[in-house]
Amino acid sequence: MVGFKNRYMTLEVILDPNKELAKKDPVIITTYNVTKAVKDSILVNFGECGLASSLGSFQVKYVNEITRVCIVRASREDHQKVWSAITMVRSIADCPVIFNLLDLSGSIRACRTAALKCDELKFEQYKLVVGSNLSAQDTQKMQFYLDKIKGLEH
Repeated sequence: MVGFKNRYMTLEVILDPNKELAKKDPVIITTYNVTKAVKDSILVNFGECGLASSLGSFQVKYVNEITRVCIVRASREDHQKVWSAITMVRSIADCPVIFNLLDLSGSIRACRTAALKCDELKFEQYKLVVGSNLSAQDTQKMQFYLDKIKGLEH
């Protein structure tokens, strides 16, 4: 029996590039928000047939609302369609966004490693920006996300 061949994309969500970093984010990036934005983009750009063909293995596996890093799974046949639809997403919940592809891999382990490294670096940057305003809740939440990404499997 042959398993399904998937591609995993590690993405960075950049919120409104003209906005100051230290202010509160206008939207919280969640799995639901990212999934809805990508599905809407596939529907607009590739139609119902394109959406139906790519939904077979499409899944947002991981989203970190602090560092705005996410991992998306798509089938090997449709990953370019999903990738191009992600590129064409311009807003999530009426907040302008840009997606930046950080890594494309055939295995969740390689993608997890890239996302973990990026998460750690971006959290260090976040701590520098926030400074003394960093709460214990933010640190605890980040530890939860790091534990969550370390446990990712198919």
